[in-house]
Amino acid sequence: QLQLTESGGGSVQAGGSLRLSCVASGYSASTNSMGWFRQAPGKLREGVAVLDNDGNTNYADSVKGRFTISKDNVKNILYLQMNNLQPEDTATYYCAGDPVGASAFFKLRRPNYWGQGTQVTVSS
Repeated sequence: QLQLTESGGGSVQAGGSLRLSCVASGYSASTNSMGWFRQAPGKLREGVAVLDNDGNTNYADSVKGRFTISKDNVKNILYLQMNNLQPEDTATYYCAGDPVGASAFFKLRRPNYWGQGTQVTVSS
């Protein structure tokens, strides 16, 4: 079993930066991809960024060039560095893990492992 705990959310002005962290405790041999989804009020959930065990990454078009996903494999922490944040980035961000690869991660209805979420608010 894997437990995912996010942190690092907050309120920033447009153009600012935040770094989200997701601590993965426990163990899951089958988990291949770790990534981030987000959901804003009244909007569909959206895949943001994913990193799999082969080093493949995938990003939503809306965040390419601004967000970077990385992982500390020793500490088992997944990061999402978010730069040049915009009001449309306002959402609850969720960390997730699943056996699928990076190319299929955003299509998941319900990843195997899911965190409790951290709120990101960007004001103009």
